[in-house]
Amino acid sequence: MGFIIIDKIKNNNKKIMIFSEGTILKPKHNNIFSRINMNSYVPIGDAINIIKKWQEVGYEIIYLTSQKGRNAMKFAQHLDDLGFVGSMVGYREKNQDYGTLIKEEQPDILIEDDCKSVGGEKNMCINQVDENLKKYIKHIKVKEFEGIDNVRLY
Repeated sequence: MGFIIIDKIKNNNKKIMIFSEGTILKPKHNNIFSRINMNSYVPIGDAINIIKKWQEVGYEIIYLTSQKGRNAMKFAQHLDDLGFVGSMVGYREKNQDYGTLIKEEQPDILIEDDCKSVGGEKNMCINQVDENLKKYIKHIKVKEFEGIDNVRLY
């Protein structure tokens, strides 16, 4: 499957899976070229510190990205360069959807944006998850590019 390990330390506590682009990162400038170049993305609000706190209290942090292959590797490095913590970055391989990645890791919490710029909520990752698994995942939706500053896990 498409996962890039970014920290070898994994815990057995609850997992938070976060879709990166639009949820915790946004383009530095609001133009089409900035949206294409993921390395120009910057953190939204206090995302870095919030995620660090979640990890400190025992959550395993897993990111999802829209990037594939080599670009996903570069994106994982970009997250690290920005100061984000976590255990891995998930990305889709050929003919794979986000539901497959979610099924493999089975997070307790999935945080993602409302996908407004890419067609709306019908394109959210949670909609690619099997109904039997979906009932075990707490889904938290935020507005695209507005960040996680107001997210409460429970």
